[in-house]
Amino acid sequence: MKAPTWVDNLALDRGWGGEKQQPPSPEQDKTDPNLLIPDRKLGGKYNDYFSGDIYDNPSSQYEQDWGINLNGRPYLTHIKSLSTAWPHLRYLAQWMEVTTTPKKWQLIDTHPKLDAIREERARRTKIAAIDFTSGQPEPNKKDINSPEQLEECLDEPAAPGATRLYVVEDLSRDVVELLGSKLDIDPLFFREHINDYLWYNTRDPWAELPDLDIVSRTRSYFRLTYMQPRYFKTQESLDEAEKQAGLFNVLRHLDVDKYHTSLFDEDEAKVALVRSKASFWIRQGNSTQQAIGVLLVDPSITKGFPLWKGYRPFMNSPSFSDKTRYEEPPRTSLFDDLIFWISKTSQKDIDAIENNPRAMAFRIMQIICAEWLTTCTYVTTRLSQIEWEIERPELFQIVEKKDVQNESLNFNQSLQKLHTWRRRLPGYRAMVTDTRRKLFPDPDPSSRRPDCIKDLEKDFDILGHHIDDLLSRTERIAAVATAVTAIEESRRALEQNKALGRLTYLAVIFAPLSFVSSFFSMSTNVSELTQTIWIYFCVAVPISLLVYLLVEWSWMNKPKNATVVLKGKVKKIEQKF
Repeated sequence: MKAPTWVDNLALDRGWGGEKQQPPSPEQDKTDPNLLIPDRKLGGKYNDYFSGDIYDNPSSQYEQDWGINLNGRPYLTHIKSLSTAWPHLRYLAQWMEVTTTPKKWQLIDTHPKLDAIREERARRTKIAAIDFTSGQPEPNKKDINSPEQLEECLDEPAAPGATRLYVVEDLSRDVVELLGSKLDIDPLFFREHINDYLWYNTRDPWAELPDLDIVSRTRSYFRLTYMQPRYFKTQESLDEAEKQAGLFNVLRHLDVDKYHTSLFDEDEAKVALVRSKASFWIRQGNSTQQAIGVLLVDPSITKGFPLWKGYRPFMNSPSFSDKTRYEEPPRTSLFDDLIFWISKTSQKDIDAIENNPRAMAFRIMQIICAEWLTTCTYVTTRLSQIEWEIERPELFQIVEKKDVQNESLNFNQSLQKLHTWRRRLPGYRAMVTDTRRKLFPDPDPSSRRPDCIKDLEKDFDILGHHIDDLLSRTERIAAVATAVTAIEESRRALEQNKALGRLTYLAVIFAPLSFVSSFFSMSTNVSELTQTIWIYFCVAVPISLLVYLLVEWSWMNKPKNATVVLKGKVKKIEQKF
């Protein structure tokens, strides 16, 4: 009989059993706070620091509210005992007690089904135990769907000579408890996986500070951070995707690219970059114990589509003459895709695991590199569109260009899009650099045997260069945009000078006339002017004409000089870029 999944358990807990009743989908339960990602954008009474910040006392009223019985939970007890000397582990203890990010407690603490929600989240289990045996053509897989099955599998050793890998989707309190206590895993391994923040405020209790390399280099685990781009045709689809993320136990945000609309995009379409992590822990084998690996991967968002339908298969397409039947990944979730590709591990790569247990994570490394390359292609697309907007602004008018103010608005919108990538790309480069440093440390001179991990190093080198090129391209576009802005301001200044020149013509005509008339009006006897009025015209007209010619000659020379200056600036910009 098939063991019930966490969805089945939740259905029973909430009274959804029977043939006609089904658990409510996110579409049917739009207001359920259990579906929300705790974030400041929720507004209202939401507060990131409702239970205190990192400088407050270690205990709070809320910790008493969500606290649980520690009997039978030795690993959680161990974490809480360490949280005094290692304060960052306190957040992991809170996460295990709440059964999700502690910030979500203020959203669900008054939920009518709070106990059922916490129980489901605490017991959530979706794991595949995979045994790699040297000499066997393919690995053996066992599905685990409950904490009881996980405990049974952990107590049952792998076959002699085999290396076991546990692939875990999402995390839960019971899974952390069992893996941590049975395999003696460093709590920091789980602590680094449960959040996705790219930067921290000075009060954040969930901040993760970097360790010294002399400390971290001896650890038996590493964490890889990457982005998964997804395409959403409608805002409703994006909203449902965020609700799916709200159901995760680990905290994952969607960075929505909402300002980067293009001429060719659909009106409501959005692209979101899902913050993602994969963490890998290894216990080296020896004469008394077998090698074991634990791979943590994120649950998948199924709403929307993988951007451009996702990565390409990790194999060449069959030739016309090759009639061999081939299989394709299910594309239903990251977990299912990963299990598919692990099942396709070659005999050579299985044999390499015996000498390098890191080779068990080869397939997730391939997927991560492919997701990064897709992200880079997307950034390249957006940067190309920004360049096109600067070059041909009439094709991308945000407002109708009837005046200088609206024209500036169009240009400023392009710069706003550009500054978004100037802010994000350094973070992406740091993620890729950290991944390369962890996957490919300094080679051991005593071991020169090539394996699949070493073969993948070239792909990550290409990825690193691609990120560097994108960052350099962003800076070049910013420099060109600044120069174009300066030239545009000079052009506008010339137009304003021409407008002022029209006033100068009027002054040239009327100023001499006014001067001459004032000069002749100094006489007190007006009747005498009838005899000398002709003198006024004989003097005023030649003087006005002379002054006009002098001003016209001077004015005709100035625009030519200004144009030469502008042309010189353009030539310098073209030579530089």
